Amino acid sequence: MATHLSVNSYGSFLLTDAIRPGIGLPVRPREGYRIDVYRDRTAQLRLPMISAAVSAERLFETFLALLEPLGEVVHVVLESSHGTATDVHLDLRREHIDRSVLASHFCDFEELLTHDGCTGVAVMAARRAMEVQFDEHKLLHVYARNLKPFRRILRANGVRRRAVLPLISEAEHLHHTTGHFAADFRQLALRVGVGDFDRVFSDERE
Repeated sequence: MATHLSVNSYGSFLLTDAIRPGIGLPVRPREGYRIDVYRDRTAQLRLPMISAAVSAERLFETFLALLEPLGEVVHVVLESSHGTATDVHLDLRREHIDRSVLASHFCDFEELLTHDGCTGVAVMAARRAMEVQFDEHKLLHVYARNLKPFRRILRANGVRRRAVLPLISEAEHLHHTTGHFAADFRQLALRVGVGDFDRVFSDERE
């Protein structure tokens, strides 16, 4: 197990510290993006989507670049599974924040966002149905009626489309976190100014 966890590269594709494939490599990590369709029957919503796996050395910069088509003002959700099963999330929302300010906060917490397997973020356009997710598996997901601007950004960052791209989240995998990252998540939530910060973290202290 220790030997498996120490492997962070598969060919030229580098993993962050956040995630590892399961023993036996049910999904061999590789870089690329694929196009799917997101369907929400309850909301009667159907949106084209991109799922992308980006090598660690270019992952954070690619994420920031994908935020640009969302506009100058965005909404953000900070997602945490610290202290819970990884399929249970604490979601903290902040509406109407300047994108450049938010990106600056993200830059201050790059290590957390890139290497913590219990932290994810979602950034939504304020006026249109567009969203960029940087999830706990360190995968990038884009939802938008027009994917062309996002595809151009991925190509500019060296990420190519693949007809078949199994994702590390779709098979057995392992998440990694530390108490240091849990504390950093609280600091990021405070910096962003999420609405439920005081209630959520005062309940947690109790």
